[in-house]
Amino acid sequence: MRHPDEQKRKTMPSRTPWRRLRRAAALLSVLALSACGEPSAAIIAPPGVARTPCGTVSIAVNPWVGYEANVAVVSYLLRTELGCKVVEKKLTEQDSWEAMAKGEVDVILEVWGHDDLKKTYIDDKKIAVEQGLTGNKGVIGWYVPPWMAQQYPDIVKWRNLNKYASLFRTPKSEGKGQFLAGDPSFVTNDAALIKNLKLDYSVVYGGSEDALIAAFREAEANKTPLIGYFYTPQWLLSEIKLVHIPLPLYRPGCDAVPEKVACDYQPYDLDKIARKAFVDSGSPAAELIKNFRWSNDDQNSVARDITVKKLSHDDAAKRWLDAHRTTWQRWLPQ
Repeated sequence: MRHPDEQKRKTMPSRTPWRRLRRAAALLSVLALSACGEPSAAIIAPPGVARTPCGTVSIAVNPWVGYEANVAVVSYLLRTELGCKVVEKKLTEQDSWEAMAKGEVDVILEVWGHDDLKKTYIDDKKIAVEQGLTGNKGVIGWYVPPWMAQQYPDIVKWRNLNKYASLFRTPKSEGKGQFLAGDPSFVTNDAALIKNLKLDYSVVYGGSEDALIAAFREAEANKTPLIGYFYTPQWLLSEIKLVHIPLPLYRPGCDAVPEKVACDYQPYDLDKIARKAFVDSGSPAAELIKNFRWSNDDQNSVARDITVKKLSHDDAAKRWLDAHRTTWQRWLPQ
């Protein structure tokens, strides 16, 4: 994950005189505390304005750039609009929930399903609560580069994949066709799908989202065979129109037993989860996070600025925020 540059940030104008007063008081508080060498922990409200402390907010950062885009925008607003101190912790999906249970993480900003974890931490242990949808639609699946679908039109039907398995053999695939996966911590049913659909392939992990992106880019540029795991939202799909290979139709419950999965991935309405104690504290940060909602195109825009244009997280966030003021102003606490 790229860390935000430490630089002086321009504060965005607030939408009401009341908020401008609160922001002015927050700035005075920051300056006063900074002079003493102490970090700012809360906003000090002026006379006649309710005190709304924020303090520290700990956000899990899962290993894909779309998630980083969420964090970049939410973190920027928490710091510049509410005066929060934000701590970002790079964690896998599973580890994020465990850290929340220990009180080390306040919020997970993008959750892909994980009904088992929701049952454990929300229903059973009651340490986490749902914080609404992000607005993003998540779709995981199997993809090939566009040139392959053009040259081998019937490859887009999964029943024909064995016909082409020899094209995908690599030194790592043990004589079978290579199916390229990403980070081992990602939501994946690929090994079970290959086994249960009786496909002559083996899963080879690239190790990261960056590795997947690089592999698909190279495959399209050099016209080399590649089949692998990919998903949306992801900024690369605006650059290369990867071709999705539909698997047997997903039906609720068809993936209930992981080792027996023989259906396509579930489409997700991505959502947010927060630590219950954090939400119950009345922090204005919890309200902003609950209100945070944007589109796949929004996320891809920020993610592409981070990845392709090499902007810092703060610069990428500010670029989007400057262009979508009416959107993010609706997220602010009332």
